[in-house]
Amino acid sequence: MDTANALTPGLDNPVYDSIKVFRAVADAMAHPGVIRHVQARPPAPAQLMPAAAAICLSLLDFETPLWLQHGQPAVGDYLKFHCGCPLAPQPRAAAFALITDTVSMPGPSVFNTGDPEYPDRSATLLVQVASLSNASGVRLGGPGLREPVYLDVAGIPAAYWRELQANHASFPCGVDVVFVWGERIAALPRTTVVTC
Repeated sequence: MDTANALTPGLDNPVYDSIKVFRAVADAMAHPGVIRHVQARPPAPAQLMPAAAAICLSLLDFETPLWLQHGQPAVGDYLKFHCGCPLAPQPRAAAFALITDTVSMPGPSVFNTGDPEYPDRSATLLVQVASLSNASGVRLGGPGLREPVYLDVAGIPAAYWRELQANHASFPCGVDVVFVWGERIAALPRTTVVTC
C-alpha cells in the first residue's frame, strides 16, 4: 500500500459532506444530462477528479466492489483505506467502475447490467472526462426531463453513445453512467433516451 496516498485525508466532515454529495448525485440522476456541482473537495490522488473522489468516499463501502480502469494503485490504495471497498478483478464483478481514459474505455455491456429480477444489482460507471456542456451535443429525453436536454461530453466516441442507446433499450436492466469533470457531474441513468 502506498501510505502517502492511503493516509491522505478524506472528506472534511464525512457525515455532512456525504449527505451533500448524495443529494447532488440523486439530483443529477433525477434530471439526466443536467450538469450539477459537487461541493466537497477531498484531497485525493491526482488521477481522481474532485467530484469522483467525493462520490467514491460517499457511496462506496465494503459491499461495493470497484473496478479501476488501468489499475491505478494510488487510487486503489486511497479508496480501500477510506472506504474499505474491494477492488473488482474484472468489470462484470464491479458495483462501481472508475473510467479515466475515454478512448480505451469498455462499453456499458461489459459491466454488470443486472437481470430482470434484480435490475438494481447493476453497475454505476463514473467516467472522468475533459469537459461537460449543456450548450450542444447529444439530445437526451425520458423520465426527469420535461423537455429535451443537450449534453456535450468531450472525448466520448460516437460508438459509446450508440452503446448507451442499446443500454436504454435493455431497461429495466442496464448500467447508470455519471460523467465527471472536475467538480461537476452529469448523470445518464438507464432510463435516459439518447439521440445522436
